[in-house]
Amino acid sequence: MAEKKQKPAAEKTAAPPPTLAVVNTANQPVREIRVSAEVFGAKRNTHLVYEAVKQYRAGGRSGTHATKNRALVSGSGKKPWRQKGTGRARAGETRNPLWRHGGTVFGPQPRDYSYSMPKKARAAALRAALSERFREGAIKIVEGLAVDQPKTKLLKGLLSGLGVAGKALLVDHEPADALVLSGRNLPGVKVVSDSRLTAYDVMDCKHLVVTPEALDKLEERLSLRVRE
Repeated sequence: MAEKKQKPAAEKTAAPPPTLAVVNTANQPVREIRVSAEVFGAKRNTHLVYEAVKQYRAGGRSGTHATKNRALVSGSGKKPWRQKGTGRARAGETRNPLWRHGGTVFGPQPRDYSYSMPKKARAAALRAALSERFREGAIKIVEGLAVDQPKTKLLKGLLSGLGVAGKALLVDHEPADALVLSGRNLPGVKVVSDSRLTAYDVMDCKHLVVTPEALDKLEERLSLRVRE
């Protein structure tokens, strides 16, 4: 039998690392930087991002709901009528849960809804969220987010010059107090440090504005090689 000719294996070429343009406060491109493919090129993982968002929102619940049981509801503990001979159903007290204005059985009580999530799972969810926003083109690298004084008008003008409208997340490494105070009164604008960035924050915004220094710290924190 004639031997089958084997097709030469196609050489795999490594994909070039993703790049992002760095702009100044006037939204003019200054340079381009290469970003980590591990952080901004991760595979889509919808369920893991959902778990991270659910864990974040559960930690924000107050859990102060409460209902009164038969021991807490107001009313007498006296037996309304004798046990037998009246023709009515027997009753021990007016706070009976079967009666109107009685106590609630197994009602909600104050509790803590927060729960823990593995550190590596949170990091993987953040990588998946950042990669998704990178594919959508929602990430903008700005040379600096310098605000001289805590004035909302200054930050609003800066964001307007960058073409950022709607919900925006500003990520800086150790943001200045003036920047935090300026963004506090802008609806839909949130200023966070790169060390406190979560998958919920990334997915809950329309624009993600990051400084180069914060970007370096994020890549350092989320890089798989460093973690291993």
